[in-house]
Formats: sequence, C-alpha cells, structure tokens
Amino acid sequence: MADRRRRPDDRDPPGTAPRRAALRLIDAVLRRGDPLDIAVHAATQGLAPADRAFAIAIVSEALRWMVDIDALIDGATEQPLPEDVKARAVLRLALAQLLVLRSPPHAVVATALPLVAGGPRRLVHALLSRAQQEEWALPPRATLPPPTAERWTGQWGADMVAAAEAAWSAPPPIDLSFAAEPAEADWTEAQTLAPRHRRLARGRAVEDMPGYRAGGWWVQDLAASLPARLLGAGHGRAVLDLCAAPGGKTMQLAAAGWRVTAVDASAKRLARLGDNLKRTGLAAEIVQGDIRRWEPEAPVDAILLDAPCSATGIFRRHPDVLHRVIAAQIAQMAELQAELLDRAAGWVKPGGQLVYATCSLERAEGEEQIAAFLAAHGSWTAEPARPDELPAGIAPDASGFVRTLPGMLADAGGLDGFFVARLRAPAA
Repeated sequence: MADRRRRPDDRDPPGTAPRRAALRLIDAVLRRGDPLDIAVHAATQGLAPADRAFAIAIVSEALRWMVDIDALIDGATEQPLPEDVKARAVLRLALAQLLVLRSPPHAVVATALPLVAGGPRRLVHALLSRAQQEEWALPPRATLPPPTAERWTGQWGADMVAAAEAAWSAPPPIDLSFAAEPAEADWTEAQTLAPRHRRLARGRAVEDMPGYRAGGWWVQDLAASLPARLLGAGHGRAVLDLCAAPGGKTMQLAAAGWRVTAVDASAKRLARLGDNLKRTGLAAEIVQGDIRRWEPEAPVDAILLDAPCSATGIFRRHPDVLHRVIAAQIAQMAELQAELLDRAAGWVKPGGQLVYATCSLERAEGEEQIAAFLAAHGSWTAEPARPDELPAGIAPDASGFVRTLPGMLADAGGLDGFFVARLRAPAA
C-alpha cells in the first residue's frame, strides 16, 4: 500500500500523518505477516512520540475488533471489498477510531479520505457517514478470528473461547514484578496477587510510576513470572536462562539469588536486557548465542527454557498474533521446541531442574511437548508445582504442570496464556 504522490500544494488535513503510519503498520502485519512490535519502527519513523502511540493504538484496536468491523463493512456493501484492498484497510482503521477510540468523527473522516487516493473515496465517505447516522456499534465481546476459535474450541472447549473473547476485548492491566517486596505505602492503588507483584490499571506511563528510576521493579505479566517462581531461591547456584531477552525472568532469577547466565540469539534484544539489568542494579552474565549450536562450558544446577513459540497466549497485549499465526507455524515451532528441550536437557547436572515454558495456548507447544519429552527421556521425571508456589486462583493441573487460560483471575484483570512444566534430571 504505497503512499500516493502529492503535489507541493496538496496538503493533508492535520492528524493525517499518524493515520498514514497506521495504514503502513496494518499492511505490514496483515500482508507481510510482520509482528506488530517489529513493524512499528519502520512504519512510524519520523513521528512524534504521541503520534506514534496513537498510530499503534489505532492498529491495535483495528486488529482486536477486525472480525466485527469487517462484518459491519460487509453488511453495508453490495459487493464485498477484497480482503487486501486499501479501502478495506482504511475503513478498518477509521471504524476502530470511531467505535473504539471515540475519536472526533470529523477528524476520522477528513484523515481517512486522503488515504484512499486513487481508490473508492466516495464509498469510504459514504460508509463512514452511514456508520454515524445509523450509530453503528460493536458487540460486547470482540470475536476471535475463525481459525483460532475453531482450533481453541477443539483443544479447550467453547467456554474457553468465550473467555478469550472477553479477555481480548480490552487491553490488559499492567503487572509489575519486584526484586524485593515493596513498601505498601507506595502502591496503595495496586492489587497484590502474588509475592513481589503489583497490578495497576492502564493509563499511567510506566516511567512515571514510583521507583522507576530506582529500578526496583519491571513490567512483567503475572503469568510470565510463574516459570522463574518454580525455581525458587538460588543460594548462589548456577542457572541458564535460555532465550532470555528482554530479561524479565533473568531479573527474577538474579533477585532470587541465582548466578544467572542469560543466553539469547538476538543482539538487539540482549541490548535491551542489558539496559534492564543496569536500571534494576541486578547482575547476570549475558551471552549472545543460538542454543541450537551454543553450549555451556559445564553443566548447571538449573535451566529455564522460555522456548520460542507461537505466542498465542499473549494475544491480549499483542492482538496481531491471532491474525498472523496459522497451524503450520505452530507445528514448526513445536519441532524447534523439541530440539531445544532435548539439547538443554544435556546441560543439567544430575538431579538438577529444568523449567520449560511457552507463552502459548496450543497443546502442541505445551502438554504434548512435555509428554513426548518424558516418553523419550524415561529417566527424567515431572516435578509437580505446589499450590503454595502459585498465586491464589492458579493451580497445577492433574500432571502437576501449570496451564493458565483465559478466564482465570478474570475478576482481577486476567492473565496471559502460559504453559509451565518443572522437570527433574536423573540423579547420578
């Protein structure tokens, strides 16, 4: 979707720049399959921070409500607009502004029309006018993409899909993990769902929260904090944090007294991990390496493998994921996970622990992965999570693994979808 060429005297209405960036961004996600957080840099280059944030908000809500927005568009047109036509993309963005972000209607229309230059401007204008005249509205819950709904219904049932739609319908709260239990006086408006955890409503800039510069905490979904919690206190023992960046689990382990080596293949993500360690004052050895080829000099007491995955469990924060991930990609990720898990198992000392985790809601990347590992490594055993190690409202399943699903802790703001298994290496 290339920008139109403009004559020197042909100027866009105020506020068009972030909408143009949003159009580039949604195109990168839906046509090229780029993750939203990766596509943002190129799509929003040159924008002021506020405009950049607005472009991201527009696209995030357009993706979150896209199935329902498309239903409104298709119900108002005699001939369906092709899926990849620019007019449909512009309408998705404009209706997200009108119906979700509640942007001023005149601004939405004025900035949408320049984006359809060379296309059906009259159609776009007519549909946006009709949306206002007929007071179009979205349903109470955002509808999941049909392939996702079908897949999850088969794995978890219809109730889980309904809970996922409810969870997907609004951005989640902000969870903070702390290196030590914070002073209660600083967090009177926050919920406490676990030790060294606080939850706040969205709306405040992270940098403006108490103690940001002092570095006593970091942003981390409660579910994402569970894998490191299952390793407990380190007492100076050695742990590998594999696929570690951007570092939430690394910081948890360092704060719990582990001697951490954090390994990741991405130099850019490791730089961010290093910045996080510097801000929090926590220590870890940082190693850039692809663990399909890299290996440690000696076995270690414990390993946390936060394996690369489809990331379908973090759909609340990353609404693009459910539009990008397909069954073939899930199968490919499962193959990679099996390779990494088998490789990491060889680096654990006799009697040591290996915690495997994925931010996925796919059984192939969780329950089925660990079942296959234990079947192939008969001397390894599953070490069940104990209820006292987990936040209230989260319990291990019948196998002792931790599976967080949409709907859990819904009254407290919910949590991401994760699978966590703690395994014990055979004794010498």
